[in-house]
Amino acid sequence: MLHLRVKDACNVGKSLVSFFLFKAEMSTEAGDAIETHGLAMDKDKSRVQCNYCGKEVRGFNRLKHHLGGVGNDVAACIGAPDDVKARMKDLLLEKKKERLLKEVGEIYHPDLPLKRHVSPPLSNPKRAQLKLTHPFPASSYGEGTAEMRNRLSQNVIDHAGPSQSASLGKGKNAMESNKSGNPFGGIHISSTSSKMEDGDVIVKEEVKDDSFSHVAKLIGCFFFEAGIDPNVIKLSSFQKMIDASIRCGFGFRVPRHDELKGWILEEQLKEVCKHVENVRSCWERTGCSILLDGWSDQQGRSLIRFLVNSPQGTIFLRSVDASDAISNADALFVLFSKVVEEVGVQNVVQVIAHEKSCYMEAAGKKLVEKYRSLFWTVSADYCINLILEKIGMLDHVKKVLFDAKCITRFIYSHLLPFELMRKCIQGSYLVRQSNLKSISDFLTLGNILSERENLIYMFKSEAWSSSELASRPLGKKICELVNDPFFWASTADVTRVTIPLIRVLQKIDGGDTAPMGFLYDAMDRAKEGIKGNLGGEEARYLPLWSIIDEIWDNYLHCPLHSAGYYLNPNLFCSNDFFVDTEVTNGLLGCIVRMVEGHSSQALIVPQLEAYTLLSGATLNEIAVEQRSKMPPAQWWASYGHQSPELQKFAIKILSQPCSGASRFKLKKDISELVHDKGRSCIEQQMFCNMEFVQNNLRLRDTPLYCDPRDCIGPEDSFLMDDWISKG
Repeated sequence: MLHLRVKDACNVGKSLVSFFLFKAEMSTEAGDAIETHGLAMDKDKSRVQCNYCGKEVRGFNRLKHHLGGVGNDVAACIGAPDDVKARMKDLLLEKKKERLLKEVGEIYHPDLPLKRHVSPPLSNPKRAQLKLTHPFPASSYGEGTAEMRNRLSQNVIDHAGPSQSASLGKGKNAMESNKSGNPFGGIHISSTSSKMEDGDVIVKEEVKDDSFSHVAKLIGCFFFEAGIDPNVIKLSSFQKMIDASIRCGFGFRVPRHDELKGWILEEQLKEVCKHVENVRSCWERTGCSILLDGWSDQQGRSLIRFLVNSPQGTIFLRSVDASDAISNADALFVLFSKVVEEVGVQNVVQVIAHEKSCYMEAAGKKLVEKYRSLFWTVSADYCINLILEKIGMLDHVKKVLFDAKCITRFIYSHLLPFELMRKCIQGSYLVRQSNLKSISDFLTLGNILSERENLIYMFKSEAWSSSELASRPLGKKICELVNDPFFWASTADVTRVTIPLIRVLQKIDGGDTAPMGFLYDAMDRAKEGIKGNLGGEEARYLPLWSIIDEIWDNYLHCPLHSAGYYLNPNLFCSNDFFVDTEVTNGLLGCIVRMVEGHSSQALIVPQLEAYTLLSGATLNEIAVEQRSKMPPAQWWASYGHQSPELQKFAIKILSQPCSGASRFKLKKDISELVHDKGRSCIEQQMFCNMEFVQNNLRLRDTPLYCDPRDCIGPEDSFLMDDWISKG
């Protein structure tokens, strides 16, 4: 815990408020006229390319700094017109001045610069002076006020942060350097009727920035001392905690550890249970999918975690120690059957496995035989990772990956190349992470290709050429590799193959709707994309198609994917919609297994005919217009009322995911603690409650579908070790 004095805690709170307001204000400024000067490289606008020099920066706000040449950590644009540079610089400085006036009051000197490095030359070498309004008589500057001078000096140092404290705390030398005789250096004090505690200290922006830095360091101190993953700061509950503690003001008492484990945990448990029940209430209408997530811990135990996904949200049920069942298909079948019964057989559309072991597959077959209405599938991201893994084993691809890893290992293992890399690629990194190994490899390879020009420039720079590393054999080898056109051509060929497959993952995991209606079409388009990228040469693309078809036929494909493709109105009405035996058999198989009773099945047939012929109320003019603007399941809920049996069937299929539980990146340590032995019943129940609360809170605040490039947790950092070190 952070043990702060009450006064310090108040200062920290105020600084946090200012800091978050400052960040929010800067983020809203970035998207106005500045967008005409750059091109967003992704939908989140997190990467922006300058229109004048082609450099990529992180967002439109940094583009504004790039064009204006303002900031130490942003390279100035070399191609922007002078009027654009001047305009951006003026806008940035004016905004900073407005915020400074608003937050800390009126500046004593109207021409006080905002930053030292943009200050005009001063005829007087003394530091710019600031005004402190405070009832301190001029006669008090004598020897008799030493205690008060020390107290005020210490107060200034406390507010200045570490860097200002160093400059203000030089003692005798600082006093002697002040020729005016003022013992407080550059701070002027005027006599008023206000009290000292209510005085306003007017500081330059760098002092304000230092106070923010001081607060940020205190937060960092807590994180590092407690061993907390820095990604935790992204949780919405962290900001809510900060805001609530600021509103409490003076006298706020941090809860004791026994309170956290006692009544606070109980209250959170009640809140989470309400959320879980709310999610459960939609299962009967939309159906749901049981997601399996398994791993082996350091003790050699095989643990399995059960999640349930639906359009209303994803919830955590429980975790089990399956060490005694993992190699026994019958034991796994019994375990899975209990979970299906708990969720409700009538609600479960599919069980998505996290892997395809022989025991897991055998248990899945037994489960489907017992419960004919549900399907056993394997996670799509796991299967696409298998496809990329097999592609990575091809000789020419293996050579490209080996060479690329030589480059990154060299850069990340030596200080000078690492610093040059950070400067040349705008503070970013070459290595990209994902929770799946092969996807990480090819994301990183694609990122290296996108930074080709920057890397070549880096190894031709004076800083590199004049370094000792450049004359060493390894340095020469890496430099030659970076400047080798054949390496870059081979890298481009590999990315042409892998990018279409990674886009499938982005389609099914990075969208805002359930992907069941899109996977079948996305995989077909990926194959066609690979064919087109390789010039339609059969000798080049057919071996890759064979790899994809092998995984599709033996691992990934399920009748649900075919039915989802057929029932997706956006795809169904497209010009390139194609129905083959795989699609029709998949659709009919789902009807037979999921629709109860021959009478209901018979009613669906004419409703399907109306849908197929684009006639009747199922597809009126408004429905046709909205088919590409709404998620497929929502479209059926809105426009399928006159075909109730088909509507219910379509909604259940189109509401399901294709990927497993790994994309949610739930922490494993709490589940591992739950299954430790030797606790009392009360302690064991407390740990179970903590696991239930933690996982469901994380799931509640996590988007149902997110970009796989963001699916990375601290437990997966080992995936990229071979890109950074030889191991």
